[in-house]
Amino acid sequence: MAALERLICASGELEDSKRGVRFEVRTARETMPAFAVRFEGRVHAYLNRCAHVSMELDWRPGEFFDAEGLVLICSTHGALYAPDTGECLGGPCSGGLQKLAVVERAGRIYLEEDNHG
Repeated sequence: MAALERLICASGELEDSKRGVRFEVRTARETMPAFAVRFEGRVHAYLNRCAHVSMELDWRPGEFFDAEGLVLICSTHGALYAPDTGECLGGPCSGGLQKLAVVERAGRIYLEEDNHG
């Protein structure tokens, strides 16, 4: 089945290694917080849930990167994640962040959603 697309934000809202954009992902069972960031020119999106303990990552709304803009960091536990893959790089995490499919087209960023949700 084909994927549906839902607008997350305009491309200009995401600068490389800067603030992310928060949004929600809806399934048949629940609504979960998620976020999108730009790293090395590409957009990446994840559920906003630390792999260590199910807590949101951001320090303040949209603040996901460390001070140098090199890794995503959990504000509660200090777990470090690769911005482009969500892989755990250090700290208290097992596994990684759950990556979401996104596409950037014509100045906009879209979440690709299954239409059987």
